[in-house]
Amino acid sequence: MMKFDKILTTGRVWITSDTHYDHKNICRGITNFRTQDGQISAGFTRNFQSVSEMNDEIVNNINSKVGQNDTLIHLGNVSFGGFDRIGEFLDRLICKNVHLVLGNHDQHIKNNRFEIQTKFLSVNHYLEVKIHDVNFVLCHYPLASWYGLKKGVIHLHGHVHLNAKNKWGNGKKLDVGMDGNSMHPYSVSEIVHMMDKRSIGSDISNDYNLDDLVGVVG
Repeated sequence: MMKFDKILTTGRVWITSDTHYDHKNICRGITNFRTQDGQISAGFTRNFQSVSEMNDEIVNNINSKVGQNDTLIHLGNVSFGGFDRIGEFLDRLICKNVHLVLGNHDQHIKNNRFEIQTKFLSVNHYLEVKIHDVNFVLCHYPLASWYGLKKGVIHLHGHVHLNAKNKWGNGKKLDVGMDGNSMHPYSVSEIVHMMDKRSIGSDISNDYNLDDLVGVVG
């Protein structure tokens, strides 16, 4: 029998990833990122002319949906402008009930510099959680297969900055990064509704978790 932990949540529950607050090179107007032929890639940058414009949209879009008494689950890569930008970003959010699943750019938070982790309700590398009686596997990185896949457990991730067209994996898997949702967070109820319409599947063509094997439990 699968057992998923419950995390402290209040109000409506929202989820997002890869805000990259203050990340200059992700901002198209000032980026130093170039393709091999010297061009600026629209696929690897966001369409903002300044980092302050991008920061404002990130904060305003979250605040327009996530209320003071709500819960926000962030799947990593909070900011990229140095340690001070982490607190600056969090202080600008109306919601203070934030859980974090660490991403590859969250080293200051991972190392708990100046006890920065106290600004979050929890900090983890990976979560198997139940939210509103629905089971989720949450990780910054996309998993090809995950615990409970065959039983309809939903896997949410970030990291790869997939656009709206490509954000869905096979089965009940979704990149919840801001880039694939017009720079907005998702509500968990919205995700559950979308997942109800999706069949169980895996990114692995011969994933044994999908086989009807005799004697397999879990």
